Amino acid sequence: MSTLETARCDTVRRLYAAYVAQHPDVVGPMLTSDFTFSSPRDDHIDRDQYFKHCWPREKVFRAIHIEHLVPDRDEVIVGYRAEKMDGGSFRNVEMIRFTGDRIAEVNVYFGRNV
Repeated sequence: MSTLETARCDTVRRLYAAYVAQHPDVVGPMLTSDFTFSSPRDDHIDRDQYFKHCWPREKVFRAIHIEHLVPDRDEVIVGYRAEKMDGGSFRNVEMIRFTGDRIAEVNVYFGRNV
């Protein structure tokens, strides 16, 4: 793995840690100004909408366990299991595209409850 790929994987780990800890202020500098986010519920929303819509005000997640972290050129593919505060859990896959050392795009593919 190249130094850049390692750095990008570290950025992805920090992204999920910040999400669990509810620290969007840590994530802002990780994103490009033209960042976009897509999921089955969100169609290519911009960074402002991402922070409004995707960052809960109340703690929702107990933990996010990264099970697969695969760098592939300008993308990092992530498979994870999320544990919710209510005891539920689910798995998702995300494709995170980078421009340089910043996240330019996240595409989420919903998995199933576990």
